[in-house]
Amino acid sequence: MPPHAVPPNALTPRRIARFWLPLEATWLMMALEGPFVAAIIARLPSPKENLAAFAVASALAWIVESPIIMMLSASNALVQDGLACRKMRRFSNALNAAVTAVMIVLITPPVFAFVARGVMGLEPGLAGLAGRSMIFLVLWPGAIGFRRFYQGILIRNGRPQAVTWGTVIRLAAMAATGLLLALAFRLPGASVGTGALGVGVVAEAAASWFMARRTVRGLLGQDDAACAFGRALTAGRIVRFYGPLALTSFLTFFINPLTTFFLARGRMPLESLAALPVVTGLVFLFRSAGISMQEVVIALLGDDGSGRRALSRFTIRLGAVSTTALALVSLSPLSMIWYRRVSGLSPDLAAFAVLPGALLSLLPFLESILSLERGVLVRAHRTAPIVIAVGAQLAMTVAVFVLMVLGLKVVGALAIGPALTAGYLTSVSILKRGT
Repeated sequence: MPPHAVPPNALTPRRIARFWLPLEATWLMMALEGPFVAAIIARLPSPKENLAAFAVASALAWIVESPIIMMLSASNALVQDGLACRKMRRFSNALNAAVTAVMIVLITPPVFAFVARGVMGLEPGLAGLAGRSMIFLVLWPGAIGFRRFYQGILIRNGRPQAVTWGTVIRLAAMAATGLLLALAFRLPGASVGTGALGVGVVAEAAASWFMARRTVRGLLGQDDAACAFGRALTAGRIVRFYGPLALTSFLTFFINPLTTFFLARGRMPLESLAALPVVTGLVFLFRSAGISMQEVVIALLGDDGSGRRALSRFTIRLGAVSTTALALVSLSPLSMIWYRRVSGLSPDLAAFAVLPGALLSLLPFLESILSLERGVLVRAHRTAPIVIAVGAQLAMTVAVFVLMVLGLKVVGALAIGPALTAGYLTSVSILKRGT
């Protein structure tokens, strides 16, 4: 049993909360990075154009990084001894190299022009601004895969607080880089944003490796003969376990560029794209509580699943509180304080963002339920149902976007809430049946 674990039948809300809080702090800080960057961009020249370009660049970067985003859960679940650690590290490094190569190809001018203008239908000026800002994200996907491998080891071995400190370092590096690029180098806002993100994640990757090195050293010092799990962990088993997770995260992250695709083709495209990172940044603050539960479930569920009842009660309550809090903010004057004073939007753009944000209020609750069900399946090494659910989620999201944006000609930003909510509901209903 890992050092952090308690007998599943002894799980109490307090014990779950003590394990969850450092991970929630990590996700909450990551949720703050989007609004922080958007607030910087909003205060630089041409904020509307640069916010839109940053939304495009970050959406494309997310889809490139998507195959390695589940490395945290994989490392948490599979690095059970030294031999498994070596095998998973080789797998992780190969995957990191692959996504970095994809990013290098994507940022070459001909390829990016085809994607941004040919596929996404962006205006030439906006596409050029987004393309130049993407250069700062070349190391982004590989660095994320690298740090998530070591973060999974830290979590499995009862050190979620170390993950939190890594995120503190990331945010500090982001803040320093963003201010330097904006004030000293006078770069466009979109490049300031991506530069801050790129440097921040590299700093966090280095910190995660440094903090995990003693634990990793202890694992690698084990005698291979004593590593029963590692001996059984073949390359084929790793691929069968991780393949559905990689496809799941790819399809999930594909929702981001998909959203920009429809907003670019809907009514008021520039306003919708400019509001997108600010609105989704606010919602992500409240979704973070549920997202962090997936690793808690994997770590504390127990091999026999006897911790599920306590984890389910905790997760449902957490989701209900998060959704209620988001609704209260979105439907009150607090939303204008966020959009105007914190995010720095102009009065007209802030007013434009209020309703799209309110329409996303159900997402934190649904995110919590998804994390619970996914965590149960990952702990059981049953990852195939997860990709089926997210495939259905993507299909439903597309269907609602097509109906509202292309069929009913609704303003693009107003379609985000119904489309994403319908997709989440579809995924939850499938996973509930699968577990």
